[in-house]
Order: sequence, then structure tokens, then C-alpha cells
Amino acid sequence: MKLNKISLAVLCAISLSQHAFAADEPIDANNDTVNTDNIEKIEVTGSYIAGYNAHSVSGASRLDLAIIDIPQSVSVITEAQMQDFQLHDINAALDSATGVNVERIETDRTYYTARGFDITNFQIDGIGLPLTSGNNHADEDTAIYDRIEVIRGANGLMTGVGNPSATINFIRKRPTADNQLTVSGTYGSFNNTRIEADGSVRLNDTFAARAVAVTQSKDSYLDRYETDKNVFYVFLEANLTDDTSLSLSHSYINNDATGNNWGALPLFYTDGSATNYDSSTNTSADWSNWQVIKNNTVFELSHHFNSDWRLRATYSHKTTDEDTELFYVFGTPDKDTELGLTGYGSEYDLDDQSDLVDIYVDGNFNLFGREHQLVAGVNYSKMSYTDSSLYDYTTDYGFPEMPDLNTWDGNTPKPTFTDGLRGSDVTRKQQAAYFTGRFSVVDDLHVIVGGRYNDWQAEGESYEVNQDADYDKFIPYLGAVYSFTPELVAYASYTENFVAQTEADSVGVFLDPITGESREVGVKSELFNGRLIASLAYFDVEQTNIAVLDPETAGLPIDMQTYYGADGISSTGFEFEVAGEIYPGLNASIGYTDFDIEGDDTVAAYTPSKLLKFAATYDFETIEGLSIGMNMRWQDDISRNQGVVAEGFDNAGAEIITKQDAYAVIDLMAKYQITENLGLAVNANNVGDEKYINSLYWAQGYYGAPANYSATLSWKM
Repeated sequence: MKLNKISLAVLCAISLSQHAFAADEPIDANNDTVNTDNIEKIEVTGSYIAGYNAHSVSGASRLDLAIIDIPQSVSVITEAQMQDFQLHDINAALDSATGVNVERIETDRTYYTARGFDITNFQIDGIGLPLTSGNNHADEDTAIYDRIEVIRGANGLMTGVGNPSATINFIRKRPTADNQLTVSGTYGSFNNTRIEADGSVRLNDTFAARAVAVTQSKDSYLDRYETDKNVFYVFLEANLTDDTSLSLSHSYINNDATGNNWGALPLFYTDGSATNYDSSTNTSADWSNWQVIKNNTVFELSHHFNSDWRLRATYSHKTTDEDTELFYVFGTPDKDTELGLTGYGSEYDLDDQSDLVDIYVDGNFNLFGREHQLVAGVNYSKMSYTDSSLYDYTTDYGFPEMPDLNTWDGNTPKPTFTDGLRGSDVTRKQQAAYFTGRFSVVDDLHVIVGGRYNDWQAEGESYEVNQDADYDKFIPYLGAVYSFTPELVAYASYTENFVAQTEADSVGVFLDPITGESREVGVKSELFNGRLIASLAYFDVEQTNIAVLDPETAGLPIDMQTYYGADGISSTGFEFEVAGEIYPGLNASIGYTDFDIEGDDTVAAYTPSKLLKFAATYDFETIEGLSIGMNMRWQDDISRNQGVVAEGFDNAGAEIITKQDAYAVIDLMAKYQITENLGLAVNANNVGDEKYINSLYWAQGYYGAPANYSATLSWKM
């Protein structure tokens, strides 16, 4: 019979409780004392450390390895950290991840980068679509996730394709061993109102369920911007036998935003000087709206053939429905009059559907007197989407001249979206086969060898551009971990990377795929009996033909922008991280990243090359139930070359450089457990009221949120 960790823990607890009530000397059925001298004794030891430390991740290789045994940089944003600092959306959560930069280009569209490259690989429970677009639309709630794993570097084993930046693996909540229910209510600045419920029930030895529900509505520091969000998640689990389990889960997220921007603020005047709008200034029309509904259904089967080998099969079906009415502002304003901008209205609708099947076996085997691990599997994914854009070329409302943004209240006549129908109808498929072997070469040396063969096809048309493409590639992976002591290891890894691109050049032809290599070496250590993990890594990444936005089209609407392939881009640098309990009662996650980008001056300029992330909480021993904490992120200065000053100015021909100085955003928290069931938490964000541009990823930008506050009351049964 195969025992999972929960079953083993229960059996151990039962056996210990039985032993506690037994006599000093065991007796048999005849009440005679039993001689225990020759009985084999089994001692079960283990530990679970709550807080900011995590012991293992699965997204790096599907081998359930301790973080110290993975030959790549790994961070985990734990549930405790998300709760402490009210990290309710993935943007806020990833702000806390070592080496990850969150590029907020618009209110409802976000990109993510690491080591100078876009993050394009996202997974749920280790399963994902590796070619999904790297930008996230709307607000993705974290309430349904137990933790978020960030595997930095090229993930050649599990995704096979994608940039050598990072893989984000969202681990969903599952039924717990005991029945439980948590209900919390939050109220904060900008009329932020949130109610969240999370419950788990174990019906019997066979069936268990967990459900999460969230409703949240809030205004914003941005003029006219409001959001309403509803989330529902249910996970049903059935242990059919001791060896076989089934699960069915579904998540529903409905984000309804009004007053959202499309594009952002102009960052310079016609004379080249920088604009400086109020943080609340918004380019959105008062009728703008963006509704995003996401549904994701996952079916899982797990079967243990014996104590060493397991099969896991997953089917995922995900749909997204987006309905928008958008307003874009482009041009360059005059410094004296603040005029010269033009509006641009569009109705955009998107429907996409993705299906994924992943089947693999994993287990242990003995060879040459040593135990090794192996994973082998196949993967099939299909993503289809249709979208459409409508404009107004008939009335004067489709492209209105804009007034001064400083005083504009968003009032502009709503266009009649009946003209210029354009759109896409695209299907992308990927078939893959992969394997990973972890081999014990000698007592202290483990080598991980693996590879993935990908066959990727696309067909269809997008905005009059043919999308037909067909690529195949084998991606090798090699890693090694050497243990100097059980607590200190050194590692090295190498993989190639491959990315099929859908960006088009100036004549509408797709760019060739990106190819490159990624190398990483480092050391990791478990300190204080495993309560703290520290790591130091050096990485060297090279890519060729990566798509770069043509600066001459940077100020145009997205569907009019073009790209070119860079001859070569490299990123080299180091990362340092510690996570866990560094002192009794003091939990911390500290990460520092420093790297240099060569080969693309534009990317190097707008990408922060130095990032410091710091989160810490302290539980007072003298005041039971009281904790305080701080969450801080710092980045160095960034800039973007916006062209040159036009003729007619005294400084004609001078370069226009938009700059954002280095800055830090500091959040504080305090919480108190009033009773065993009732707790109160208070959070203060950006307590220094720092004003900063969220991102220079695009030629436009908008400002981050000023100081804001919230209070949360939680009840747990």
C-alpha cells in the first residue's frame, strides 16, 4: 500500500497516541510482558517550517527536490508572505520575488521580466502553455494559490521553449487534512472593499473538497478608474484506492474595470523636457471599460504502481473572454499650451481557448548499487483565439483632439464602433516529449540530464498578417550538484533556449525564432537546522534574433508597431538570496540581483539592472499574538531614449531622454491575534509616498500608487 505524507502523519500520530496510553512495558494478548530487545525500531523524524522558507519545488524538473538540490536559482513566495502583506494579486506578489521586475505599462496589462528578458513561461501546478503571451490582462487574484514558485533562468526541462528569464509556477490550494474555514474582510484607501472565504472539508476517507470565494470592489488613485472582481475556485478530490486518486477543479475569475487606460501618459514635451503630471492623471475616457472573464478546468489522475513509481495525467481546459471599449492618447504635447495630443478609440473583443494534456511517469531505480530518479512524459497543447477591433472613421469622435490632460475629466463623446473591422483567427499547437534523470554518480555528486523535443505549429491570420509557422527543436539540459556537507552544495547548469516569435517586421513577416544558451553556477546552503536557505548564483545568458520594438513605431497603437531582430543580446550577473527564519521569531526573504545587458541599448536602459527585495516579519515573544513587518523593493535608475527634438526649437536635434531615478517602495504591516479565532491586521503601502513612473518598457508610462492603507479582520475556525 502506498502511503502519502498526510496518511503517514496520521498513522504516526495514532501510533504515538497509542504508545502514550500504553503501559511502561508492552504486553501480549495473554497480558504477558513482551521482550522488545530484538524488535526492529523505526524512528520517524521530520519538520515543517512555516513562514518564508520553502523546502521543495516541483516546477523546475517534476522531480520533487529540495531547493538546495536544484541546480538553478529558485524563490518561493509563501502563503504566509502573501497574507502578511496583503499580496492579493500576482503583480503585488511578484513585486516581492527576487530578480523579477513587474512592468506595469497600463492599468490592466502587465509584462514581467527577469535577467533582462520577458517572462513568457507560466505554469499551474507545474503544467502550463509555454508559448502563452508574456503579458497578463486584468487582475489575477492570489487567493486560490498556496504559494508561487519562481525558477529563474531558462527552464529547459519543463517548458523547453521560452526566454531564459524565469518560469512562474502557481501552486493551487488543495483540501487539507482537517476541516477548516477562514473568512476575512478588508477595507482600505480608495474605497477598497474585499471579502474572502476559504474552506476545506474532508467528507470521509475517500472524498474531500476545498473552495475559495472572493469579491472585491475598489476605486483608484487614478481618475475615473474603478474595478470589480469576483473569484470562485473549487477543488474536488477522490482517493479511489490507496494507490489511485482523482481530482477535478475549476476556477472562475471575473474582472470588470471602468476608466482603465489603454496606453499611458506622454512622458516628454515637444521641446524634449519631461512632463510631470499628477499621479492621479489618467488618459482614459469616462466610457472606457475592460471586462475579462477567465475559466480554467483541470482534471488530474495520479496512480502509484508501487512505492517507487507513479503516473500522473493532467488535462487542462482554459478560456478567456475579453470585451473592451478603449481610448488611447498619442502624440507629444506643447509645454506652454499642453495641447497637441490626439485620442484614438477602439472596441476590442477577444475569445481564446487552450487545451493541454500532460502525461508522465516518475520514480526511483537502482543502477550500479546506487539509487537514481527518472521522469519521462509527453505533452500536447492547443491554443486558439479570435479577436476583432472596430474603429470610428465616420464621426469626429474616433480621433478627437485632446485638451490639457492636467484638467481633463475624461469627457469625450463615445465613438460609434462600426468601421474598419480587423482581427485575428489563429491556432497554435505544440507536441513535446521530455525526460529528466537525476543520477547519483558518487556519494556527494548528483547529475541531472534531460531534454525536451518540441514540435510547434501555428496557422491563421492576425491583422492581415499570415501566422503560418512550423518549428521543431530539441532542447538539452545538464545540471550537477555537489555536496561539500549536507548543508552546503555547489551547482552548475546548462541549457539551450528556443522561442518561436509572432512579432512582425516592417513588411509584416514573422521574425525567425530566438535561439541561445544559458549557463549558471552557484552555491546553496541550509542554515540553522534547515530554517534558513541561502544561495548565491552567477549567470550568463546569450540570445540571438530577439524581437525589439522599432523606436520609430513606439508611439503608435499596438497593432501598428513593428519589430526587428537584434543581432545578439547577452545578460550576465549574479543573484543573492536568503529566505527563512534568521532569528527566533524573525522571518525574512531577502534577494539582490545585479546584471548587465549587452547588445540592445534600449532594453539595457529601461530595464533596472539592480534589484533589492526585502520582506521581514517579527513575532513578539513578550506580546503573544503581535507581529510587525516590512516589505520593501528597490531598483536603480532607468531611462529611455525617445528620439530627438524637432526643428524649430533652440535645442533641435538634442536627444530626448526620459529618466526615472532609483527609488524604493516601503510597505509596513502589523497584526494581532485577538483571540484564538479572531485576528486584526493593518497594512500601510508606499509609506514614503514615493512618486515614480511604473515602467519605461514602453515610450509612455503612468505613476505608481501613492501612500495607501487597509485593515483586515479575519476569523478562522
